[in-house]
Amino acid sequence: QVQLVESGGGLVQPGGSLRLSCAASGSILVINAMGWYRQAPGKERELVALIRSGGNTNYADSVKGRFTISRDNAKNTVYLQMDSLKPEDTAVYYCNAGVLARSGYLEPWGQGTLVTVSS
Repeated sequence: QVQLVESGGGLVQPGGSLRLSCAASGSILVINAMGWYRQAPGKERELVALIRSGGNTNYADSVKGRFTISRDNAKNTVYLQMDSLKPEDTAVYYCNAGVLARSGYLEPWGQGTLVTVSS
């Protein structure tokens, strides 16, 4: 079993910043790509940012230049630094990872953390 636990969500004013963290634990052999997704009310879940094991990153157009994804392989943790937040960034944010575990290849999801951008 592999678990992902997110933290760092909350209420922030427009223009503010938040940093999300997602820690993976369990019978992990190798973690490949790690990503952040979000789902706003009434909308489908969408990819926000992705970071591969080698450090290459991809971002949704809507967050380029404002969000930064990073990872600490020693801690099996991925981060999402969110700056210049906008009301339209309000959503539940989920992390996801491609994990080679002792039981095989898994793609677990975290439980989600709510980010609310409002004045």
